Amino acid sequence: MDKKEIIKKINTGNLSLEDVDKKLQADKEVVIAAVKQDGRSLQYANKKLKADKQVVLEAIEQNGRALRYTDEKYKIEKEVVLIAVKQAGPALRHAHKKLQADREVVLAAVKENGYALHFADKKLQADKEIVLEAAEQDEESLKYADKKLQEEIAGADNKS
Repeated sequence: MDKKEIIKKINTGNLSLEDVDKKLQADKEVVIAAVKQDGRSLQYANKKLKADKQVVLEAIEQNGRALRYTDEKYKIEKEVVLIAVKQAGPALRHAHKKLQADREVVLAAVKENGYALHFADKKLQADKEIVLEAAEQDEESLKYADKKLQEEIAGADNKS
């Protein structure tokens, strides 16, 4: 099978990057086709392509959780992490600790999926606006909030 046929099969969902030859897992065109279908295919790309910004952006735009498979340098790059968490809030889990403590990044993550609060820095788990945003998206996420804030919110709910 030639490269064009392989890309065609990937594009139709009949072949995954996991199943192609190592040489093709290092081919940017093949890898981009694969991550456009499923961003998590990035895990099968060679190391060089996991560090290629174009490939990384294609992957996380398709599935933010692909941040997990990117080169470490992207896990601390705010622009990249914001794209990932806006697509899949829980991708915050794979962001650098510095960005798990970044208010803008965490707010974007919990707006997409309240569960992302679980991966936020402790200080932000005690930030009322962030916690309320997370709870609005997913009430269950309150269990990841600071205990005092949980009590305060529960108390406010009981009064209404």
